[in-house]
Amino acid sequence: MEFVNRGTALISKSPPAADPSVQLEFDGAVIAGAQVPIELLGRLNETPDWRRIGAELPALLARDGYVLLRGALSREAVSVARREVLLQLAAVGEIREPVEAAVASGLSKRAELHPDLSAFWRTVSESPALRAVSHGLALAEASAAVLGCPTVPFDFLWLRTMAQGRSSPLHFDHVYMNRGSQRVITAWIPLGDLPLRAGPLVVVEGSNRFDELIARYRGVDVDRDGLPGSFPMDAIAFARSHKTRLLTSDFRAGDVLLFDMFTLHGSCDNCLLGGTVRLSCDVRWQAAEDSRDERWFGHPPGGHGGLSYGGLNAARPLGEAYLAR
Repeated sequence: MEFVNRGTALISKSPPAADPSVQLEFDGAVIAGAQVPIELLGRLNETPDWRRIGAELPALLARDGYVLLRGALSREAVSVARREVLLQLAAVGEIREPVEAAVASGLSKRAELHPDLSAFWRTVSESPALRAVSHGLALAEASAAVLGCPTVPFDFLWLRTMAQGRSSPLHFDHVYMNRGSQRVITAWIPLGDLPLRAGPLVVVEGSNRFDELIARYRGVDVDRDGLPGSFPMDAIAFARSHKTRLLTSDFRAGDVLLFDMFTLHGSCDNCLLGGTVRLSCDVRWQAAEDSRDERWFGHPPGGHGGLSYGGLNAARPLGEAYLAR
């Protein structure tokens, strides 16, 4: 195994060996309605104090395809942003009191009160408390450290309201946002504490080095080519066929997972009982000096097919069927 000396620490070019005793904590993870075999699950590598080894982060991103920063954001700020989103969902009848529990009512007046669903979701997505988290100084500093250069965020924000039983299929982000800079990372932010049963994000281990698969998807543009961005194979079958694992973790408010455009990822099912909704958001940060993908910048950004925020499944009333993208 080779190592790169980057100053304060030695960064392995290969991920650390799996610890079977740690894997047992993941028993019970569900994807697409099926329990994930324990041998296909692993724990994400994490960085609890990223500022101490900030110079090492680009090497970690290159090695793993992702960097999990524990407590990088203000826990209080994330909690305020979560409440701000839930209050707006409660105002259209989708969340029961107390709103902090994030329990779906099974009803919705969203379309009745806000016929322009895109405009409504833009308002929610541009909530000041939410933007203070997704576009704030803490994430600006973290993204700059990971990319190794000054960064700027996309104006567009992907706010997710994952109802019970829902999950996200495997995909590369590249196919959705490749018309500008190639130095782009996703920042996935849990809006609240997310245990495994809440359906957190999963990363396919080593997928950033699946060269043949990456070559097939490089340059694909879902808007131009009219192709779906998600993989046809479910995550469990993919991990088994590629002899790899699905990496995940419990998350706490304040954590952020940063990953590159060719790290294959999706999510576990939201298995929280009682109709509890899983909240998260993701925002892209790119090298500030590079060209920009015009779909994701502007007021409002154009988004997919010029639909702006209306192109997101989350813009639909909570509980409605999702559209594959």
